Amino acid sequence: MTDEECVFCAILRGEEQASLIYEDDAVVAFADHSPVTPGHLLVVPRAHAVGLEDLAEPDGIRVWQVAHRLGRALRRSGLRCEGVNVFLADGEAAFQEVFHLHLHVFPRFTGDTFRIDAHWEIRDRAELDQTAAAVRAGLAALARGGSARGAHEPRS
Repeated sequence: MTDEECVFCAILRGEEQASLIYEDDAVVAFADHSPVTPGHLLVVPRAHAVGLEDLAEPDGIRVWQVAHRLGRALRRSGLRCEGVNVFLADGEAAFQEVFHLHLHVFPRFTGDTFRIDAHWEIRDRAELDQTAAAVRAGLAALARGGSARGAHEPRS
């Protein structure tokens, strides 16, 4: 997907409609057109980035800052909000549907229908230590300027 084909880029260019909540030089936030709960917002960097691998860290910091503020605003908005989820789907396997990075911020309340279904199981310390070592190796690769390893979806 090119910037010209991206619906979020079209919103940023003013070519598609959106219910804007917030904008600055780095990010725009707008209402999700198919919200899981009323008040479901998307925070989108202005610079096209497919996923985390493509997102400049300063833009990621700004996306989080705005999402944090919007999550707090949801609690003061008058919308039903007993809690807040902040959710990012990076890649098709993570259920990303629009391939322009975006952070979901949405109010939660008792009885809403949003669910993440998983098998939450306590793991052995050896497995957790092995996982921690693998992530530390990934951090070291980042520090060396290494590229992503492992199975990645093609970035097109």
